[in-house]
Amino acid sequence: MITTSYRPSDHTIKIAKMLSEELGIQYCDRNKQTVENMLKSAERDLLVIGKERFELYTKQGGKFFFHPNTAMFRAKLFMRGEQEPMLRAAGLTAGDSFLDCTLGLASDAIIASMAVGETGSVIGLEKNKLVSVLVNTGLHSWETGIEQLQAAMRRIQVNHADCFDYLKRLPDKSVDVIYFDPMFHEPVESSDGIAPLRELAEDSALADGCIKEAVRAARKSVVLKDHWKSPRFNQFGFNVLKRKTALFHYGVIQIASETSP
Repeated sequence: MITTSYRPSDHTIKIAKMLSEELGIQYCDRNKQTVENMLKSAERDLLVIGKERFELYTKQGGKFFFHPNTAMFRAKLFMRGEQEPMLRAAGLTAGDSFLDCTLGLASDAIIASMAVGETGSVIGLEKNKLVSVLVNTGLHSWETGIEQLQAAMRRIQVNHADCFDYLKRLPDKSVDVIYFDPMFHEPVESSDGIAPLRELAEDSALADGCIKEAVRAARKSVVLKDHWKSPRFNQFGFNVLKRKTALFHYGVIQIASETSP
């Protein structure tokens, strides 16, 4: 169900009703009801449209809203010229195209967008429709106070899509770097910022043949971020870049460039 903040403006009500039609989800006037009471009437979850952000409350008691998460800290390191592990693994340079197959809160896509710059492109795929709406809205409305970061967020194109279906439609060698950051099989306890996303995550990101399609469609590399214990690195043939103090590693499949005989 979709509703508004406690004291909505006419514009907020208009946005909520437009999203209700777009998503095919029931709209209900707030009428100063509590979120808890409205959740009882919602078929599944409750999307609250506010002036500054959208919030999703789940039946399981979770609360999800867009925020740059670790991207703010990472962006500052990037602007200081410090090495970024994800960018190093992906080998991203200015002007590259980057496809994030598991967008989530878009933290990695934001850093990738900063790296590829105005001449590059970043597309993020999110299978959960509500998450894609929340993140797309957040990327275009969140104020960071950092001009370079703000511009990078605005350049990201969010697509509501299943990554396997999307990859199958891509031409051979059409994207420089294709990236996967599926929900870890083993939760990282320190990652409280993405905890609400776990119950919303689609667990089919690495369906059979998905990595094969990515390798076909990539020009430079396919990158997998996963828990250090994950069997997926070996399963899909990734070269693991191990980091001694990290709870997750990056796996890379380098795409061999075609050379003339």
